[in-house]
Amino acid sequence: MTRSQASGHIPDLDLITYYSENGRSTLSMVSPWTKLTALIAIIVFLTTVQSVELLVALYALVLMLYWRCDLPLKKLFDWSSLPVLFVLSLVIILMWREPGMPLFSLDAPWVSLTLTDNGLLLVTRLLLKALISMTSSLLFLMTTRYAHLFAMIDRIFPSPINQIFLMSYRFLFITLGMVNSMIRAFKSRGGGFIKSMSRQSQTFAEIFALVFIRSYDRAERISKSMESRGYSGTYKTATEVQPMRSIEYAFLLTLFSIAAYMLLLHSSLI
Repeated sequence: MTRSQASGHIPDLDLITYYSENGRSTLSMVSPWTKLTALIAIIVFLTTVQSVELLVALYALVLMLYWRCDLPLKKLFDWSSLPVLFVLSLVIILMWREPGMPLFSLDAPWVSLTLTDNGLLLVTRLLLKALISMTSSLLFLMTTRYAHLFAMIDRIFPSPINQIFLMSYRFLFITLGMVNSMIRAFKSRGGGFIKSMSRQSQTFAEIFALVFIRSYDRAERISKSMESRGYSGTYKTATEVQPMRSIEYAFLLTLFSIAAYMLLLHSSLI
């Protein structure tokens, strides 16, 4: 965790950028187009597959690739708490309404809840999908150089959408830096999220309002400084993105073939 990071459970953009710029693993040398295509294939796979066994196998594969690229596993597990909490907050009620074989019942005078095997599978399935999507996205970002990433964005999206992507990602660092500085200042004066949330809700509202105002002012100053340096509303990337090699085409073809075979095999067994 960098010094500018206030919480270890929030993905550290500075650390992600460090690994993306200094990574020397095999995956870092692969064409960004190959990694982007594989990421899209994973997302499509997650939206269609419902088998827990296939999801576990895919998660294990993504974790192995993450580990083989010498990326920080401990940080990954810390960052995984966010999607886990997000999924649990969504399905904590839905899992009690799934039909199936009862596993656990909770009876009370005003409510009766029953957890079934399908409810447990629902939680497991959604957790795996959230963890796979987050891990594969981080794997792509932490093995792709910043210049290559935005050269791809500049080529894929039309103007002004590409300009919004190019500017917003970098400005996100500035905003998070201001938030972390204000949180550290608040904690150094005796404040705290747990002990002060109920008593100092007005203070927290003022913090977030101040962050918004300062971010707006900072964005205006950045815009004026860019205009003084010749920025005319269009920012073009001159970086050449490494094209896909023949072996990478073969890898993607094999990947899509295996995914299609597994999906067809699983659908035939249902």
